[in-house]
Amino acid sequence: MPSLARRLLRRLALTLVAVWGAATLAFAGMRLVPGDPARVIAGGVQANATPEVLDAIRDQYGLREPVLVQYGVFAGRLLRGDLGGSYQLNQPVSGVILDQLGPTVALAAGAAALGFTLAVAVALVTAGRPHGRAVSRALEFGSISTPNFWIGVLLLAVFSFRLHWFPVIGDGGLRSLVLPSVALALPIAGVLAQVTREGLERALDQPFAVTARARGATENRIRLRHALRHAALPVLTLSGWALGELLAGAVVVETVFARQGLGHVVVAAVRGRDFPVVTGVVVLSALTFSLINIVLDLLYRLVDPRMRPEPA
Repeated sequence: MPSLARRLLRRLALTLVAVWGAATLAFAGMRLVPGDPARVIAGGVQANATPEVLDAIRDQYGLREPVLVQYGVFAGRLLRGDLGGSYQLNQPVSGVILDQLGPTVALAAGAAALGFTLAVAVALVTAGRPHGRAVSRALEFGSISTPNFWIGVLLLAVFSFRLHWFPVIGDGGLRSLVLPSVALALPIAGVLAQVTREGLERALDQPFAVTARARGATENRIRLRHALRHAALPVLTLSGWALGELLAGAVVVETVFARQGLGHVVVAAVRGRDFPVVTGVVVLSALTFSLINIVLDLLYRLVDPRMRPEPA
């Protein structure tokens, strides 16, 4: 079997282990939360559910069984791809997640495109130029140290309340996606711009860049065609972290801008102790991160020829 195929199979096996471990930790964590799950399912303390109703709920969801038996049932469902049903919404968890996945993916994709584009553009303009680099670093440190929710509040205050360029809340169309994407993209753009610029500056001092200049290549051509490819490896290393930050930050940003999405679902599920929904989102997150790492591993081989297997 070719080495690449073996590597992919090994990574897929590790992905299954990671997803299973995340699901197990989610199951254990939610079971350790104090309180009666049956009362939560019934609507909380204020629901005033009768003992008969609570007993029926415990029988329906198997809450009388020992924790290990409950875990066995949970594991069997997970192996079949069944994430269970939402306690609060009385719907399959897979359906709840799919209904809210689109807005979150749109927000994360818009923020990723904006963040990576800003980072590369700033790095190309400021690399090797001391004055531009000093100004850029100040802005980058500012964006990195400012939380997503505070950036969102500032954007709302300026561009929504004062200038009325963008809607205040909601997810109706592209205009409503601009400010949340900017709030989510700026922190990761600051980190990626620093890493990309350092990689460009190292590449511009390499012998291949000196040779290209001696042959009459313009500085812009050297940066775009030669140096940027060498600077892309550290950026790929951080891409997994950046995408993870986007998904985690989407929870906060969706709350600030009152957008629908997985962030809204997670907050409501944690508050209501909707165990199946929380576990389903954790499983989805673990699977997403693992698949992202597999894709990045393949991209490394495309960008860096040294990682490709030598022909027999």
